[in-house]
Amino acid sequence: MGNHQHHAQTTLRVNGKPHTLTVDHRRVLLDLLREDLGLTGAKKGCDHGQCGACTVLVDGRRVNSCLLFAVTLDGCEVTTVEGLSDDGEEPHPLQRAFLERDAFQCGYCTPGQICSAAGVLTEAAAGHPSHVTDPAAPSGEPVPLDREEIRERLSGNLCRCGAYPRIVEAVEDVIP
Repeated sequence: MGNHQHHAQTTLRVNGKPHTLTVDHRRVLLDLLREDLGLTGAKKGCDHGQCGACTVLVDGRRVNSCLLFAVTLDGCEVTTVEGLSDDGEEPHPLQRAFLERDAFQCGYCTPGQICSAAGVLTEAAAGHPSHVTDPAAPSGEPVPLDREEIRERLSGNLCRCGAYPRIVEAVEDVIP
């Protein structure tokens, strides 16, 4: 009974760089990012997918990394808050907007909020509706992001400090 039956070689592109690791089948993406790759931006909040502190992008879609087994993501592209900016030098427009709007207090939820907001911008541009999108809106066309849309779409990211008004303003600032 070797221990290898519970492990698999997994390759992920994380922030543009390939990483091939032998991963325990039970290891979640959040732990792999934080402990194996040293990317500590995504936070462990509730560990149940309910707070959004662990939000990252997998193949451009928002995910709760505390719920995804890393071995299931073989070949996927993972983007964390550390990899949002193109060059790693200049902050991503969302990061700059969060700073300018003072859209955080303790900052614990901020990386997840920013990754989630990046996903929201992509989803709305691709025409994905939310629960508050007008049912009469033309299907497949970009969904305009007003405050109600932003609040609804970011509702899975909790902020215990209550910085929500500033978070919405920061997202509004970067709407193309």
